Amino acid sequence: MVAPPGYGKTTLLSQWAEANGQAFAWVSVDEADNDPKVLLSYVAEALDAVEPIDERVFDALASPSSSVPGSVVPRLSSAFSSMTSPVALVLDDVHMLHNSECRAAVSVLADHVPGGSRLALSGRAEPPLRIGRLRAEGRLLEIGPSDLSLTHEEAASLLRNVGLSLGEDDVAELHRRTEGWSAGLYLAALYIKEGGSAGRAAVSFGGDDRFVSEYMESEFLARISQRQRAFLTRTAVLGRMCGPLCDAVLEQSGTQAILADLARSNLLLVPLDRRGEWYRYHHLFRDMLLAELHRLEPGLMPVLQGRAAAWCLDNGWPEEALEYAIAAGDVGTVAGLAAILGVPVYRGGRVATVQRWFGWLEDHGGMKTHPIAAVMAALLAALTGHPADAERWADAVDQWQYGDPARPADPVTEAWATLQRAVLCRHGVEQMRADADEAAHRFADQGIVDPAPALLQGIAGVLSGDLDGGDASLEDAASIAASTGAADVLVVAPCERSLIAMARGDWDRAEVFASQARAPLRQAGIEESYVTPLACAVQARIALHRGDVPAVRQQLVMAQRLRPVLTYAVPYLAVQARIELARAHLALADLPGARTLMREVDELLRRRPGLGALAGHAQALRTQLSKERGSAAPGASALTDAELRLLPLLATHLTFSEMGQELFLSPNTIKTQAGSIYRKLGASTRSQAVTRAREVGLLEG
Repeated sequence: MVAPPGYGKTTLLSQWAEANGQAFAWVSVDEADNDPKVLLSYVAEALDAVEPIDERVFDALASPSSSVPGSVVPRLSSAFSSMTSPVALVLDDVHMLHNSECRAAVSVLADHVPGGSRLALSGRAEPPLRIGRLRAEGRLLEIGPSDLSLTHEEAASLLRNVGLSLGEDDVAELHRRTEGWSAGLYLAALYIKEGGSAGRAAVSFGGDDRFVSEYMESEFLARISQRQRAFLTRTAVLGRMCGPLCDAVLEQSGTQAILADLARSNLLLVPLDRRGEWYRYHHLFRDMLLAELHRLEPGLMPVLQGRAAAWCLDNGWPEEALEYAIAAGDVGTVAGLAAILGVPVYRGGRVATVQRWFGWLEDHGGMKTHPIAAVMAALLAALTGHPADAERWADAVDQWQYGDPARPADPVTEAWATLQRAVLCRHGVEQMRADADEAAHRFADQGIVDPAPALLQGIAGVLSGDLDGGDASLEDAASIAASTGAADVLVVAPCERSLIAMARGDWDRAEVFASQARAPLRQAGIEESYVTPLACAVQARIALHRGDVPAVRQQLVMAQRLRPVLTYAVPYLAVQARIELARAHLALADLPGARTLMREVDELLRRRPGLGALAGHAQALRTQLSKERGSAAPGASALTDAELRLLPLLATHLTFSEMGQELFLSPNTIKTQAGSIYRKLGASTRSQAVTRAREVGLLEG
């Protein structure tokens, strides 16, 4: 359903839901939903309320590193198509979606509507669907302005319902001039009730929101009191409002009564609950009110938004506070809140939201002036497979810490900055060990309880040749992680201890540690994470020792799917995991797979030299591979990191050009990589490649 604002799209959907008798899963889209995991979480929850869906959908949504096209969308699409009861899934205001992953996800969902069910999309612009194909297949019902326009009888009923008694000729003229546009008819009714003439109203509201703007500026706002006008325009900065919030923003009292009066008197206000507490303006009217505020009091907007941020922060709504602070251009508040909220929001899987916050800060100079935000941004970028971002923000931290000897002391930020340097390990393992030791001391001095310094001390110790000292630090890290709930450390620490035990030939102990690493992945819902490739590598080595070849292959495929997330931003884990995976491939006589991993190890070591014992392990593996003779054609196991990043996008409806925009590559590069994927999967077309990837477990669906 596509129509300009004010045509009653949402009203029609609501009436359909009331009259249909079918179960409805309803999602009202807004700007904050331009994070694919936020949007798809709402969709999953709405469907789950109708009929329980597979918990694996929610696991993928909660995992920071899970692929939206590779895991989330296939699982959700499968859950949708498998629903046994007919359901209408409604996405209202879908024009608000401009995030490409969100739009691609909606397009794929449209291909999985089960029989008897419906997917209804409503917005101001054409929805993100393959309209031509759906139309040709007869699977599309299109509703536009001409379908939504009120009939003469409906227009007369609307006017009567707002208390107007007009002659038949006046009603007919209003209907003709507005072309049945419901918003125009309603505003005409308000205008007439306030003393205007039916003839003037007919001229003023002619089927275009431009007339609403003119009316708001020259008629409606001019006819109400100055106090009412100020209330309407100034509270329009609020996405949703309640009395206490309006009191704070306007610095006055008693606004809850004003909201209740507005809700009773006209349709400018939409109630959001049944208690009469929270409201929002109709989107069309809010746009016009904001335009009026910007025209009359442009300097007041950031002040009002800042007050809204302060109220939200004081009342336990930190994310709303952050969004209002962004609207107000308040870099300091955004930086402070992003640094606090970044980690929990990241752990909740909403990576795109965190990236948007830090991207806004960078665009507004906040990374240079608020280093704690740059530290957190660098850490999260490293853990989500965005090494270039991690490098850039780490440089900003170094510039702050070392560029100005006279800067004020900031012990907490300095502690986290030291930890960040250890995580990125940009200057070799010896410096990593020194940074980890320093981070441990600084954390202790500041009373910060976190297992990361001990984990990094352990890894650096092992790579420096101190197996006993490294193992002791890893044990400490696991103990701290158990009390703080740091699931990634609860995975990495026992994996590292398992590898130490393997190196010593103690396979019983190695298996005990490997088993300890499995549970946190499942319990925390992070089976798709930057730690997954290392965990899979350890499990594969254990399975090899037991002679369980099917289990080895299963672990190798799982590691392959997540391998691109593990980059040179966390070089010790990236190299270590690939070396262990290559050993497993080699044990299975899969030379193409082992050689692909070896090339990636060589590239990582080129970028990050000085990784201690890993250089020796890599040389030994390189020597072993050079002695192997085999001419097997590369298969699925030989897909490179770049090809694995592209593979999930092949399952969407994106064109090669659109994929290039997603991956910051040229269409020609995408075409070349796709061709290589086809060859390795034994496919000649895109659809065949997707099918084959699903058969071997590299894609879900």
